[in-house]
Amino acid sequence: MIKSVLLHSADRQPGNLFRFLPVVLTLLLATPAVAQDIPQFTTGPVFTDFGPVADVDYDMTIPADAHFRVAFDVTAQAEQGEVNRALTSAARFINMHVRAGVPEERVQVALVIHGPAGNDVLSAEAYAARFDGAENANLPVIAALLDHGVQIIICGQSATGMGIAKADLAPGVQMALSAMTAHALLQQQGYTLNPF
Repeated sequence: MIKSVLLHSADRQPGNLFRFLPVVLTLLLATPAVAQDIPQFTTGPVFTDFGPVADVDYDMTIPADAHFRVAFDVTAQAEQGEVNRALTSAARFINMHVRAGVPEERVQVALVIHGPAGNDVLSAEAYAARFDGAENANLPVIAALLDHGVQIIICGQSATGMGIAKADLAPGVQMALSAMTAHALLQQQGYTLNPF
């Protein structure tokens, strides 16, 4: 757009090209300064390979005795070769709250998997058999989440409908009677449902 303004102005009045030069230079020089003000997303302190978060100057105070129990409802399957966004969102949730000063043991997360997302919690062998030898990119993230106490629960009804047996699941993934059952039990344990 700047180029077209300059060209059209230059066509009409050749001396006007230099009138726009200060504007163009200001835009070019200001862009890096503005970019420096954007917070950087970094990983950690719990998960250092994924789950990036930004440090924020926030107003909503987190009480010193806060205890988070949050369930994520996961239905969307990741593209082959990519990690399911809900898995990294769970890691982000943990990273951001621990970084904000909440002890890790007071940030409890559960992922309730159903529908097509069930494919993302398959073992390496089951995933490869289902997807022409492809590797399940979710497995390292699943293992890390489980190592930090995250519950990963698949809906038994969805799994059965998709032809997924308990033996097909990645190590540590639990099977519930249904996603509805899992959510009901988690709510009875004080878990809230993350709305997105």
